[in-house]
Amino acid sequence: MAKYFDVHPENPQPRTIGAVAGTIRSDGLVVYPTDSCFALGCRLGSRDGINRIRSIRNLDDRHHFTLVCRDFAQLGQFVHVDKDVFRAVKATTPGSYTFILPATKEVPRQLMHPRKKTVGVRIPDHVVAQALVGELGEPLLSSTLLLPGEEEPMTQGWEIRERLDHVVDAVLDSGDCGTEPTTVIDFSGGEPEIVRRGAGDTSRFE
Repeated sequence: MAKYFDVHPENPQPRTIGAVAGTIRSDGLVVYPTDSCFALGCRLGSRDGINRIRSIRNLDDRHHFTLVCRDFAQLGQFVHVDKDVFRAVKATTPGSYTFILPATKEVPRQLMHPRKKTVGVRIPDHVVAQALVGELGEPLLSSTLLLPGEEEPMTQGWEIRERLDHVVDAVLDSGDCGTEPTTVIDFSGGEPEIVRRGAGDTSRFE
């Protein structure tokens, strides 16, 4: 049965954030809000968490998971970013973008694209998500909470808790979330390729 945590959207209670981070450290799977929509999140090295996300979303092994980072210092530990890419990413973060980049050795193999050896990274512009990643002290392995057969993510925490009560360990709610996933930009080939148009403006990458 999933625990339900309700926090203030601008001043999330540290004790509550700490409790959710503790669930993640204990190999739990949580639902949390971002600047685009609700997402599923687990510990970076959690094989069980990865399998549970794949099961909930019906994903194959070619799906790009996302490492949700607090800042550029953290992001730079897990992906290779050259100067040109750095400028483009820096100009649009924090924000509703996911960038696909070559992974470093710090990224568990099961998170990488099997052929390209890439991984998605992002820095969200959301107080609660930032607080959670900051408390955790490492990136949050994440995937948009978009259920199979549905065109839009759920927007209300209580509804998510009801529907996913027996498949996640906690739901962190700070109010209604958006319905548009992040814009995904693939930089692994050098030039930006728009993989998915979402909440972030794509004009810079056209």
